[in-house]
Amino acid sequence: MFKNNLSTLRFSGYMEGISFLVLIFICVPLKHIWGISKPTLFVGMVHGILFIFYCTMVILVKQEQKWNSSKTFYALLASILPFGTFVADAKLFKQSTTNDKT
Repeated sequence: MFKNNLSTLRFSGYMEGISFLVLIFICVPLKHIWGISKPTLFVGMVHGILFIFYCTMVILVKQEQKWNSSKTFYALLASILPFGTFVADAKLFKQSTTNDKT
């Protein structure tokens, strides 16, 4: 489906980031303001799975691309910050894609 682990990481980052934003900005207000908790349960579970998959892909790509500890740290940190995976894609992952083509 994907060309390599880096493209899988980039896709998983987008999915994890979107699920995180939906959880924070839609599901949490639904639960705490209006008392509707079902979306939080479902989206929370999906987000948890995507979070684990993203972190696993970061470790795989770190080994494959021989990332240093700093780059790996920021890639993992991105998974716990709102909009973090989108920034990581632009600042970290696209650079690795560019380096592969040269």
